[in-house]
Amino acid sequence: MFGVGFYSTFLVADRVTVASKHPDDPVQHVWESLNGESSFYVSPDPRGNSLGRGTEITLHLKEDAGEYANPTRLRALAKHYSEFVTHPLHLRTTEKNMVDVEDEGVEAADADADADSETDADADLDNESEDGGDFEIVDEEEEAKPKKQKEVITFSWEHLNTDPAIWTRSKEDIGSDEYQAFWKVVNKEAQGDAATWSHFDAEGSINFKALVYLPDDVPPEMQSGNLDEYNGGLSLYVRKVLISDSFDLMPRYLSFVKGVVDSDDLPLNVNRETLQESKIIKIIRKKLIRKTVEMIRKLATDSEKEADGIGNDKEVEIDSDGNAVEVDEGTDEKPNKYLEWYKKFAPSIKMGVLEDDANRGKLAGLLRYHSSKTENENDYVSLKQYIGRMKDWQDEIYFFSGISETEMEHSQFMDKFQEKDVEVLYFTDPIDEYMMNALPEYDGKKFVSISKEGVKFKDEDEDLVKRREKAYEKQFKPLTKWLKKQVGQDVMRISISKRLGRAPAIVSSMEWGPSANMERIMRAQATNHGGNDFGMRAMKIMEINPRHPFIHKLLELCPRDDDDEGSIPDEAKDAVMMLYDMALLGGGFPISDGKAYTERMTRIMQAQLGVDSTALVAEIDPPEEEEDEAPEPDFEGMDGINLDDFDLGEFEEEDI
Repeated sequence: MFGVGFYSTFLVADRVTVASKHPDDPVQHVWESLNGESSFYVSPDPRGNSLGRGTEITLHLKEDAGEYANPTRLRALAKHYSEFVTHPLHLRTTEKNMVDVEDEGVEAADADADADSETDADADLDNESEDGGDFEIVDEEEEAKPKKQKEVITFSWEHLNTDPAIWTRSKEDIGSDEYQAFWKVVNKEAQGDAATWSHFDAEGSINFKALVYLPDDVPPEMQSGNLDEYNGGLSLYVRKVLISDSFDLMPRYLSFVKGVVDSDDLPLNVNRETLQESKIIKIIRKKLIRKTVEMIRKLATDSEKEADGIGNDKEVEIDSDGNAVEVDEGTDEKPNKYLEWYKKFAPSIKMGVLEDDANRGKLAGLLRYHSSKTENENDYVSLKQYIGRMKDWQDEIYFFSGISETEMEHSQFMDKFQEKDVEVLYFTDPIDEYMMNALPEYDGKKFVSISKEGVKFKDEDEDLVKRREKAYEKQFKPLTKWLKKQVGQDVMRISISKRLGRAPAIVSSMEWGPSANMERIMRAQATNHGGNDFGMRAMKIMEINPRHPFIHKLLELCPRDDDDEGSIPDEAKDAVMMLYDMALLGGGFPISDGKAYTERMTRIMQAQLGVDSTALVAEIDPPEEEEDEAPEPDFEGMDGINLDDFDLGEFEEEDI
């Protein structure tokens, strides 16, 4: 009753012979099959009882399968697929050596001489030197005997599967050094230690053992950013036999996880495609993801406690009164191991928030950001910490997405938040914008982008705000109507801003559309095929500051009806478009019409400099240059100087 694994031997052999000896059977039998045919032959072994007991399988290799008789190839196969099997695997290796032998022709003659000299040598060895030390008798003739060499073949057995299956042992019996040593085994390219690991036994309808590691550094294949081309790092074993070292047991956002998974419930004789769709594999994958996320959460929690000094034993001294006093060990904080790890793997965690619906809440708790209140590059805030220090009236999580933190910190969108001392999270990774589409809220708090419309501060009197807004709309209605006519279809509408401080105007985005930063990211996609870019464009809203003097001046200049349009000076129209350009740049958008912007700036510079016309001045007509005469050489005071040490240039020899 042979399985699929046995019949696979015919892939490399055209004849297979199996010799077997049962302990209770005096006869040793041979089973033989040719090319895996349906018929086979069983007969007594002509060699007799050569085994004693047990089984011996012999593969008669095909002509094109000679590589499987190579010890190097066999060693690689055994260590790759059966490195952790319980049964010891040995490979017999052959070694040829040259050894020295004496010449057989002189052996007989030397035998008598050796017998005669044996007595004298024994007597000499009993003597001692005058100083009490022993001395050695050296037979120079014996050293001068001719030597011959012959080839000697020796056989030895090499134990191949020496690495223990550490995941089968109890984790209480394994130290961190052993775990780190096994990390080098599962991740053969590892240069340093693992960041952390999780060793667990899953029990239930499906049982399996697993040992998974978090690498401390990003694998080189992932640094390009293309996770689709990176093979997973988990190895799947069935009863300690390797099935695949790149099995898709993890989603792509956890593809950096390394380790082993061993199950006794999976069949060995199925192909990879069938195994991939197995119900058992789906259950194993679900549990692995949950355990890995918990491992990362534990790393974050333990690292924060360690960095804060919580749970650490402090040195205690007894003072003169007999009281125990803690010794001040300084105020230097320990580095946060999780933050060091998070800086390298943050895009993967954010991708998990985007793609993993089941674990989105847990993964969101692992996010860390800089904010308007973080003090340095190593100071991060979690979403839980942000919520814990929100204002009493605040029920939304404010974030700002942009290119750099410095640019966002000085943005005009931040004026009101800095005035009210409200914390804003800074999103600088491109994936942050995509992630927000899948994470509308956290812990019941809605995420709000401060670069979009609809930002409200609930510490203000709502009734007063509504009445003031209504009055501003009535007051500036002529201006908003004129501005919309001048700007055209570039903006959806002109609105009165309730959040601007020092800026006269700014361009924001509609609440449910892409932001300026998202528009920039989508337009920069390498696979963008062009065509209709309507889906990429942010729906712009121009907000004007009703308290700014520029806006009040434009309100005075704007026409009150269509008949007054012709009386508006060009300078006022240029001022309106310059205001719009400033608002675009302040909102993070590029200037929509570079040519018109250049022309406006030219007119403004012309007016500021008092230049009547921008026509070019005629080119100058320079006079012809006269040839300069060579200067006369002056050799005064050069007595005793070697002229060969100087570059005399154009001087003639006779002049010298």
